[in-house]
Amino acid sequence: MSRYIVAFLPYFKFRMGENIYIFMVIALAVLAITDLVVGVSNDAVNFLNSAIGSKAISFRTIMIVASVGIAFGAMSSSGMMEVARKGIFNPGEFVFAEIMFIFMAVMITDILLLDFFNTLGMPTSTTVSIVFELLGASVAISLIKIIKIDGGFSDLGAYINTDKAAQIIFGILLSVFIAFTIGAIVQFVSRLLISFDYKNKSKWVEAVFGGLAISAIEYFILVKGLKSADLFNGALTDFAASRTGLFTLINFIVWTLLSWVLAHFFNKNIYRIVIGLGTFALAMAFAGNDLVNFIGVPIAALQSFQDWSVSGIDPSQFGMSGLAAAVRTPTLLLLLSGGIMVVTLWFSSKAKSVVKTSVDLARQDEGEERFQPNFLSRQIVKFSIAASENLVKIIPPSIRKITDKQFTVPYEYVPKSKVQDMPAFDMVRASVNLMVASVLISIATSMKLPLSTTYVTFMVAMGTSLADRAWGAESAVYRVAGVLNVIGGWFFTALCAFTAAAIIAYLLHLGKLVSLILLLVATAFILLRNYMSHNRKTKVIKAEDSLRRAESSSIQGVIEESADNIGNMIKRSNRIYTNSINGLAKHDIEMLKKNRKGVEKMSREIEDLKNNVFYFIKNLDESSVGGASNFYINLLGLLQDISQSLEYISTLGHKHVHNNHKKLKYTQIKELKELDITLEDLFSNTQEIFQSRNFEEIESILRQREELFNMVSDKLEKQVARTRTEESSPKNTTLYFSLLTESKDLVKSTLKLLELYYSEHDSTVEPARVQRQN
Repeated sequence: MSRYIVAFLPYFKFRMGENIYIFMVIALAVLAITDLVVGVSNDAVNFLNSAIGSKAISFRTIMIVASVGIAFGAMSSSGMMEVARKGIFNPGEFVFAEIMFIFMAVMITDILLLDFFNTLGMPTSTTVSIVFELLGASVAISLIKIIKIDGGFSDLGAYINTDKAAQIIFGILLSVFIAFTIGAIVQFVSRLLISFDYKNKSKWVEAVFGGLAISAIEYFILVKGLKSADLFNGALTDFAASRTGLFTLINFIVWTLLSWVLAHFFNKNIYRIVIGLGTFALAMAFAGNDLVNFIGVPIAALQSFQDWSVSGIDPSQFGMSGLAAAVRTPTLLLLLSGGIMVVTLWFSSKAKSVVKTSVDLARQDEGEERFQPNFLSRQIVKFSIAASENLVKIIPPSIRKITDKQFTVPYEYVPKSKVQDMPAFDMVRASVNLMVASVLISIATSMKLPLSTTYVTFMVAMGTSLADRAWGAESAVYRVAGVLNVIGGWFFTALCAFTAAAIIAYLLHLGKLVSLILLLVATAFILLRNYMSHNRKTKVIKAEDSLRRAESSSIQGVIEESADNIGNMIKRSNRIYTNSINGLAKHDIEMLKKNRKGVEKMSREIEDLKNNVFYFIKNLDESSVGGASNFYINLLGLLQDISQSLEYISTLGHKHVHNNHKKLKYTQIKELKELDITLEDLFSNTQEIFQSRNFEEIESILRQREELFNMVSDKLEKQVARTRTEESSPKNTTLYFSLLTESKDLVKSTLKLLELYYSEHDSTVEPARVQRQN
């Protein structure tokens, strides 16, 4: 009997090993679907930002066009799959078990990294992530093999395809400079010829631009991009490849004539057609170039498993030289992947936040800036201004005059209520964005180079916005800071991708199945946590107590709108003050830290309202300019005073506890809680008045002025007496006095706000009453 067991044992071990790798293939399939979802959520910015930013066509139409483009592009990406199989490492130097560890490490890292950036709303490069993940995981496994044979670091070159990896990395980095430069040059020339007043230009100008743009898109995308798909091989692609010059000339003539006919006789907007076609083309180029980033590794793993499973060889002995052979990806898998990408595009909320970041950085007008200036952005802007001033001096005045005229944006009155509906930039820039990005990405795709679509489209958009003078003195330092943040995120992606993939590959090598299960569970947990965190942040952004900009054009409208802001501000002030006192009483550093963040958010919102004053005054009726503007400016000043008092109180408590100073005495805490209760009544009553619009009740609160001030003064006198007799802590004394005096300032600012509102509301309501009585 034992003889049969011994004979069966090798087969049993083989079947157990096979089952483990079946599990890994299934896990990779699930990870591939997840990676498609998180990847498209990040890369949707690549082909949506121009169409959405220009608002040339409806959002629904944009999504339909992009979806069709993705489906076509997915079918043309088969050749790009070779990068995942042999582009970074030499597969013949690895065995099946090692290859599966590399592929698992890559997919787990890729999903976590992309989801992290999606949650932040930052575009990053899926190409950079997959390249450096493959590099990191393969280097880790290679080093393990080298150590086993007592080799040296120089032996790493035998395992890693250093020439190809260097070519890919250099190409990705070079694309940043090329995309930005070409985007800026093409946009500058286009604007010089077309100007911002493109709607009133001759139809032939629009037709020539349309002919150029559509010809470029058709050749580089519809021909070059699809030539690797069996479905589209034929006489047209052969003719375009062999007679490129003639094909391009014919296309230009045909599309120019057709554009002129559509514009002249049918009054069609050619720029809108270019944007629609460009969105389709760029979506197709994205799918054709980037699909490898999401499913290339799982497909390579599946094909590796199929080769090994029929061999009967132990997984630790089966060499993977078969991966070096060219294998076409089944069309069904490509179509299925394209379908998942399309569904994600329609339903991903994170995709919208990533698109918003890119559109905001490229918009033509000033507005709310997401990124804060830093030292590098200030220096770049300072140097650029100096260089621009020196360059202007050598340009003849006549040429400067012509150029400035072409770059002058025609004035167009837009009601305040419609500002949010205006496009971020015009159709000319959107067309150039799509045309240039499509050309660059398609060239890379036809050469089988995994160019970063994110780098290209983002830097083209930044180059065109710079050429369009969108980065003016009011916004340049913020936009440059934003671009630096995004580019810095790309380098962070490369570093994290390499390091994390290497670590995960090593853990899989050590723990095998146990490590795999633990890593998959951890990945699922992190994804779920990030999803819930993103939903919470979205709800906070939409929260009713966020401060809103005034949009009314009359003083009565401003008073009515501001009532909501005051009610919300008082509600939040009440919570912040109470948390400051409670956190200090309990020595709860986490409560105080969270409270500080709440105050900082309030301060930013008030700063945003103050930054909007220029547009607010522009929108006022002539009869309301004086009264409404003075009221609104004074109101914002008082709101800022309240915010500053709360910020100071919150900082005091946090600093005291963070530095581990002595707790306040029981009597001090008791007195602060008494003051907190009194202020809570003040804030609650004030909030109720503004929510119910019962403004006549303000007078009853104002009558409590002396009582409130006397209460604070009484507590100050008690502390003076304690300091003379029993107080032994200078820090506690300083803290207590500071809290009381700042609380008194808080009360003053709140009462001044009520006085302002009461007097202004009364002065506008009374004439209306008299008019109704008459």
